[in-house]
Amino acid sequence: MKLFLGLVLTALLTASVASAQVKKIDVPGIRNFSRVDATIGCGGAVEPSALAGLKKEGFVSVINLRLATEAGANIEESRAAATAAGLKYIHLPFDASHPDPKTVETFLKEVATKANQPIFIHCGSANRVGGVWMIKRVLQDGWTVERAKEEAQAIGLRDPQLEMFATTYIAEHRR
Repeated sequence: MKLFLGLVLTALLTASVASAQVKKIDVPGIRNFSRVDATIGCGGAVEPSALAGLKKEGFVSVINLRLATEAGANIEESRAAATAAGLKYIHLPFDASHPDPKTVETFLKEVATKANQPIFIHCGSANRVGGVWMIKRVLQDGWTVERAKEEAQAIGLRDPQLEMFATTYIAEHRR
């Protein structure tokens, strides 16, 4: 019984640490901004005018997971604002209703590239960010699925279908 209680306590502490690491910050022009660590920021919709502030905060790159067809996505305006601010702009359109594993592969490559860090990753709400970040944490950082899912939910993962995609992708790509 003591062993079982110890395992439960360890699991709860691990989950608390994962969500405690994500710091929600109110940033004008950025919906649902989270700071994950010194090299990663996440969020939802970003006004192009807010991109210069990301550069001032030390970010080097932006990964935008929004589809060009989304209302308010402003891909070209965002690309121009990022470039003007001195940020590398990476557009990886990711459709949560029809997730493409190739987009995840490219995301994993880009986020692991040291020259891209610190990096800000965003979509419309941070749901898609949470999904791909969950995959990254397990496959690249060696986290458990449970711990990665807890952090992904703290970032913004809300869609059960996207969570299932992430879990399946992890199972199919884990070494």
